[in-house]
Amino acid sequence: MIVENTQTQMRKGILEYCILSIIAKGEIYASDIIAELKKARLLVVEGTLYPLLTRLKNNGLLSYNWVESTSGPPRKYYVLSDDGRKVLEQLDGTWQELAFAVQTAIGDRNN
Repeated sequence: MIVENTQTQMRKGILEYCILSIIAKGEIYASDIIAELKKARLLVVEGTLYPLLTRLKNNGLLSYNWVESTSGPPRKYYVLSDDGRKVLEQLDGTWQELAFAVQTAIGDRNN
């Protein structure tokens, strides 16, 4: 259905920005990223998140640290790199421009 496809594309378009924003708050484990996205109603599964995290790491936007766990194997905690912070700042500006453009375009629709 066209609505579902459009909704999916809209969510995909902002997912990377949201993930970078979540990681910018501080070192975080992947399952905690998923929990934050779910709290924001951006439902994401591990099969979507891990490839995205790998791509962001390979592009130099984040890194990770292994932290020993008391309840299993070591955990990988993600942090933004300096380049990741710079990209996030640029995306913040882009988001503000897009939000303004969308609000302007649809603002008077219901009147």
